[in-house]
Amino acid sequence: MTELDSNSPIPLHIQLKNELQELIDNRSFNEKIPSERELMDTYKVSRSTVREAVSHLVNEGVLKKVHGKGTFISKKPIEEWLGNITSTTEVIKKMGMKPDAKLLDNGIVVPAKEIVEASGLTEAYFIKRIRYANDKPLALESQYYPIEIGKSLAQYDIEKGTLYDLLEQSLNLKFAEAEQIITSTYLSKEEADLLGVPCSLSVLHIERLLSDINGNLIEYYSAYFRSDMYSFRIKLSKNSS
Repeated sequence: MTELDSNSPIPLHIQLKNELQELIDNRSFNEKIPSERELMDTYKVSRSTVREAVSHLVNEGVLKKVHGKGTFISKKPIEEWLGNITSTTEVIKKMGMKPDAKLLDNGIVVPAKEIVEASGLTEAYFIKRIRYANDKPLALESQYYPIEIGKSLAQYDIEKGTLYDLLEQSLNLKFAEAEQIITSTYLSKEEADLLGVPCSLSVLHIERLLSDINGNLIEYYSAYFRSDMYSFRIKLSKNSS
């Protein structure tokens, strides 16, 4: 806890707002912040100072008030900026959350017809994982690799490891470009149970082909992301010509 400075030119309610924001970012609170009285006693400030600080955070969407229950931390969806090749682990970390993974399956497979048509892989090394953010199921990822790449990758920690880091740093593969399609779909009951969501929830389906600098396929990626926890953002500019 940082002690507020009554002699500072920064108003007390702004100091308190910044302090609460830092505690929220560091996950020091579990779902809700302390009551007004607890904040008044902890920081030795007036009720009006606490209310102003909290109101700022409510207006910014960081907190939400629930009548009769308290002030809760808003669920912040994980945002991925489109336009760069980034791993799920990196995206989750940038949002200030803890990434994790659970390996469900891996090995050599004959991919489904639609995957063969999309990737050209008649045989592939397959890795399937559940991805977590702050211990909550976020996505089901299925990754298909040319067999030699997959076998080399499997020598490392493919359960907890960041696969893109392993591909680049351990296998020395050079990413050049990726083509990605995002659609909306629904999960099977088995898939929905793995993500802890109802079958009625529409999810984001991401398909991606990742190639090296010579145009060779490195990975075919197919994943289902919870739409209540994940979103994509892109910056557009007007063509001046």
